[in-house]
This record gives sequence, C-alpha cells and structure tokens, in this order.
Amino acid sequence: MVKKPYKGHKKGAGRHVQLPEWLQASEAWRTLPVGPRALYVELKRRFNGSNNGRVILSHRDAAKAVNAHRNTVGRWFTELEDRGFIVMAQAPHLGPSGIGKSSHWTLTEYPTDNMKPATVDFMRWPAKQKPPTTKMAPRHNEGASTGNFRVVGG
Repeated sequence: MVKKPYKGHKKGAGRHVQLPEWLQASEAWRTLPVGPRALYVELKRRFNGSNNGRVILSHRDAAKAVNAHRNTVGRWFTELEDRGFIVMAQAPHLGPSGIGKSSHWTLTEYPTDNMKPATVDFMRWPAKQKPPTTKMAPRHNEGASTGNFRVVGG
C-alpha cells in the first residue's frame, strides 16, 4: 500500500500581510495619510512572527520598496512613531568595521521577541484637534484710511 503525502500538494498562497479590523478602526489609523500606511505595510511585510524588535528596514530600502524619496520616507517613519504604531528598538549606527547598520523597529501591536507584551500605543493616540480660531478685531491703520497725513518740513 502506497502512502499518500499529507497535504503535500497544497502549497498555499504564500505569505501575506494582515491588517486586523480593530487596527483599521482606530483613530490613529483612520487619520493616517496614505504614505505612512504604505510604509507600515512594508514594515509588517518584513515581520516574520518572531523578529519583533528586530524588524530591519532602512530609509533607502523603504524608499525603494514604496517608490518614494528617502527624505519623504523619513517623515513617514516619524509619523508612525508619533502615532504609536512603531518604536525604534535600535538606532542606525556605524558598525565596528565602519559599515552602516540600519534601524531595528518594533511593531507595537505584537509582543516583542524578549517577551514584553504588546503595548498597542496607537489605540491611545488622541487626534490632535485644531485650536479654535479667535476672531480678531480689524486692525486700525492710523491716518491711512482717513487721509490725515502730516507733512513734515513742507
């Protein structure tokens, strides 16, 4: 009797990036511009389930992946950090041989690789409200609107 391979023919659709409904329903995500959203998807793409706190993505690699300039991507990283989606676990630096080492990122929706629980900081992000504008009294231009000019020496 020939033994059939157990699900040997099923390879699956490959890896995918999952954005849970509760994350998408958060105020921080709903008000997030398109660029930082694309960057977050790229960060999650590099997360393999066990490397949280060691997700490596440099500004140049991110810019190439999302088809943007590296200076623009820098602002997007800052936006994601400000809203609490990511935390920089290790800053970029020069290694011992003088070769640059890129940043290591932590996704706050997952526990870290050193067994710290998920902080989910973006759920506590308050939407920054614009301060109410106060109506100022019109500026009074002394003499300009009334025609009262004083001529000196004439």
